[in-house]
Amino acid sequence: MSNNLNPETVMTALKEVKVPGTRVDVVSINLIGEIKVSGGEVTVSIVKTSEKDETIAAVREGVIQAVSAMPGVLSVQVPVDDRSQPKAAPTGPHGQSPDPFADRKKLPGVEKIVAVASAKGGVGKSSVAVNLALALLARGHKVGLLDADVYGPSVPTMLGIQEGPEITEDKKIMPVMAQGLQVISMGLLLPPDQPVIWRGPLVFSAVRQFLKDVQWNDLEYLIVDMPPGTGDAQLTLIQQVPLSGVVMVTTPQEVALADVRRGIMMFKETKVPVLGIVENMSYFECPETGKKYDIFGQGGGAEVASQYGLPLLGEIPIDPIIRKGGDTGTPAVTVEGSAVREAFLQLAGKIVELATTPGE
Repeated sequence: MSNNLNPETVMTALKEVKVPGTRVDVVSINLIGEIKVSGGEVTVSIVKTSEKDETIAAVREGVIQAVSAMPGVLSVQVPVDDRSQPKAAPTGPHGQSPDPFADRKKLPGVEKIVAVASAKGGVGKSSVAVNLALALLARGHKVGLLDADVYGPSVPTMLGIQEGPEITEDKKIMPVMAQGLQVISMGLLLPPDQPVIWRGPLVFSAVRQFLKDVQWNDLEYLIVDMPPGTGDAQLTLIQQVPLSGVVMVTTPQEVALADVRRGIMMFKETKVPVLGIVENMSYFECPETGKKYDIFGQGGGAEVASQYGLPLLGEIPIDPIIRKGGDTGTPAVTVEGSAVREAFLQLAGKIVELATTPGE
């Protein structure tokens, strides 16, 4: 038997075992539980919370192979500690939870969390989130950006990020620094072009880990780019942390406005303050004539804002620099002298006015 065979060396070997379909090792995301070494017999417990059975089976096989290859190992046992069934919670008179948000806790290192949301895809929500974060940075604030769009993480591309995050010895995820922002995204943890094919519980787990395990450093604002819709990611965010508010993004056309109304009602019903409406793709101004064209309609954002007693926070014009900047990692707000930059700086100013620290 090798004298170097002990729980610490086994744990080190397991850092080479990756979660299927990702670049993340099984140790850094807490899939490994207790490790016992007795002579040449090794027992490694796998902790299952919300992972699919096939994922756990693949992880288990990887653990067996990695440990079996270590010098001195005679046998490997890999039991699964299934913690996927939630513990019974206190209930009210009709079986409901008395407080579905009882577990909400302020994030260490973060003063204010502002979510950028839309109930419909294709309205430019991620562009708004990235440019808003950079506009707040340009106004002198310390800002982080959490890409919670698990299924379509586009923030790394928009910011030109190539490297993945580091994992500390105490299993904290260090955000990547990009253009002055502290950034985390599922896109930084997956191989290029790898699709995320997950059921709801894994989405919950991923968003929860981003909220709890990322080591944010003294942020005034954490901007959260939400996925479209009103599902698992939105509810996880609402249940886990107190929000300073939500910015709802829409385009002027009715098909987008109908969805944003549903999104507003979801946040109102869950007692999350909606800071206001941003009308994206509001108009196109011809650079040669200065004439404005309302390609997707006119006044829709102002109408829905008025309907719910909310401020219209901004009208972001259609400009090729938004598309080009998103593709090349040079967001539009960084282009000096553009109308888009000015629109986002004004939006950032309104967010500073409206977003209060939870509890104040």
